[in-house]
Amino acid sequence: MGWDGDDLAGKAEEALERQQAAAEERANRNSSTPEERARAAERETLRLSRSRILGQLATATQPAHRTMLERALQSINEKMGE
Repeated sequence: MGWDGDDLAGKAEEALERQQAAAEERANRNSSTPEERARAAERETLRLSRSRILGQLATATQPAHRTMLERALQSINEKMGE
């Protein structure tokens, strides 16, 4: 197996593009306003809560517990829709 210059150049270029994309993403993240960051954090919290509730709902056997989880899921879905 030998060294293929074109292959190495292509891989180096792909790595550089990934680094530039990551740097752009970091720059955009830092340029957002505090309100935008707060909204993004709230969306992530709701997404994680929804995922946790769905997991619990999949294993819940008691009707009262299922009802409580379904109500919590409905509330989260409404907040995510806003």
